Amino acid sequence: MIDAIVEGADEKLSIDTVVLDLREFVDSFDALVVAAGRNDRQVRAIAEEVERRVGVNLGLKPTRVEGWSTAQWIALDYGDVIVHVFDLETRDYYDLEHLWSAAPAFRPAHQR
Repeated sequence: MIDAIVEGADEKLSIDTVVLDLREFVDSFDALVVAAGRNDRQVRAIAEEVERRVGVNLGLKPTRVEGWSTAQWIALDYGDVIVHVFDLETRDYYDLEHLWSAAPAFRPAHQR
């Protein structure tokens, strides 16, 4: 699933996609995928492509989607994996990578 999510975000040119492995920290889900877009249109495009890729590759839909109306922060809940697509300002403000800094973080090779 994470591969499909990262591929979808990458297809729409997400900025600094990171996967946080939270299996050692929480019981309710395994990972967060954090990505960013430059504006609300790109944030929506990234979220749409992630939904499409996961749907086509795995036949899954998110159980919950939040933030579509403003597209500053769209969250897609796939149960074991939560996807957060931010605009740049909102991503900097919430700084999830810092909040979960003890967790192993993985970035696609081309974005390092």
